Amino acid sequence: MILKEKIGKIRNGVISAEKNIENFLDVIDKKNHEINAIIAVNPGAINEARNVDKKIKSGKAGKLAGLAIGVKSNICVKGLPITCASETLRNYIGTFDADVIKKIRAEDGIIIGMLNMDEFASGSTGENSAFGATKNPKMIDRVSGGSSAGSAAAVAAGMCDLSLGSDTGGSIRNPASNCGVVGVKPSYGLVSRYGLIDLAMSLEGIGSLANETYGCALLLDVIAGKSQYDAVTSFTQAADSYVKNIDIPVKNIKIGVIEEAEDLCVDKNIYGLIDSSTKEFAAKTKSEIKNIKLKYIKLAIQTYYPITYVEFFSGTRKFDGRKYGKKIEDNCGEEVLRRILGGEEISKAEYRGRYYRTALKARQLISHEFEKAFENVDIIILPTVPKLPHKLGTKIEDPLEIYAYDAFTIPANLAGICAGVVNAGFIDKIPMGIQFMAPRFKDDFLLQVMNNFEKLMNSV
Repeated sequence: MILKEKIGKIRNGVISAEKNIENFLDVIDKKNHEINAIIAVNPGAINEARNVDKKIKSGKAGKLAGLAIGVKSNICVKGLPITCASETLRNYIGTFDADVIKKIRAEDGIIIGMLNMDEFASGSTGENSAFGATKNPKMIDRVSGGSSAGSAAAVAAGMCDLSLGSDTGGSIRNPASNCGVVGVKPSYGLVSRYGLIDLAMSLEGIGSLANETYGCALLLDVIAGKSQYDAVTSFTQAADSYVKNIDIPVKNIKIGVIEEAEDLCVDKNIYGLIDSSTKEFAAKTKSEIKNIKLKYIKLAIQTYYPITYVEFFSGTRKFDGRKYGKKIEDNCGEEVLRRILGGEEISKAEYRGRYYRTALKARQLISHEFEKAFENVDIIILPTVPKLPHKLGTKIEDPLEIYAYDAFTIPANLAGICAGVVNAGFIDKIPMGIQFMAPRFKDDFLLQVMNNFEKLMNSV
């Protein structure tokens, strides 16, 4: 059942909010032991659904009434465990609701549970979790992708209607591609980060995942907007603007493709699928494909990680064992410790100019390149990942090989623009997402293009 149809049935009383939640809890009970997408189920979900049913009957229910929302475990929800999938915070219970959670509750969405992830959002595979790896529901022996592993897997496995993830360098789009669902990274500053335990404050933002673009648009309508608690937020959209705009037909647009994309693709089958999908979409929308050159895109990974390491090191100083859980250095996994130690070294005075500040300069160059590119094209299309997700448990000695998974997604975070992923097909029965990028705060247009691709290409 498509989401729009389900919402109508809930509002008309054909399906109760309580029944919807019961159905998901049943799926979780049957599937989660294998998929491992959910760390903790909300014990109050049924009671919350009953209260929503009362509001529906009185005609006072919000736009998310009765829908089950999964939440990545680095977003604060009052009364539920906020673990960041780490031993450091295993016993920490949220004391307040993040801005996005307040907005979801205000529109009568029901938090179904807290989702698995790479520990402290440090990873691209969903394997770096103190609670065990999240498996890919579409190909059970493969990684789900990360760091929002549970956010994508829970949607793909039918454990919730919608989910929240966070995206620092591809953490929503990477698992969305691997699990065959839709994922959106909003423009930086569109969604409040208050209540998010972030990996890198200047790069990361909260976004949405769903089985269809409609679901991502609906959730973005709820969570977007200026916040008094987050000075970075500076944009307020018209009510329901994302959902309203997605059905507008896309015609005669200029589609940018990056010349360097083929070189960055380890698996040429991926490039071939994305290339053919782009050409078919352009033909169906009578659009023009234009080659654009972004000479600094090859520096994205080298630019991203010094910034991430330093900001992560700074952000984790509060986890000293005195106020929040245990001391992080004594309880975290290998990848988290690598980033803490790396950030500490880069942060030392003698290295600042050599690494962190140089990375910030390179980031400005990448951002400027995208600004120039969008003067000539309306949307940019490129692959989401450069290679197929590896099999669970595969020993990869070089962390740079894992970091390379984000080669195509990191640039959007460095530039602060919006980006999203829709399934483009399958390679060896593994889902493969096509990635769209649009200028900052053109999120409505991004969703419109994604929805048109979804409908014209029958990708859902």
